[in-house]
Amino acid sequence: MRNISLYSWDNGAFIMIVVFGLVIIGLIGSVFMMMNSGKKK
Repeated sequence: MRNISLYSWDNGAFIMIVVFGLVIIGLIGSVFMMMNSGKKK
């Protein structure tokens, strides 16, 4: 069941973690920028 040749956990898991981390950092950064720009009225 676990032997999927399309996906390699050696590199795939690390790459996916890095991509998700960058996406989350981008979302948090955009939210903080929106909050800061909204408070500076």
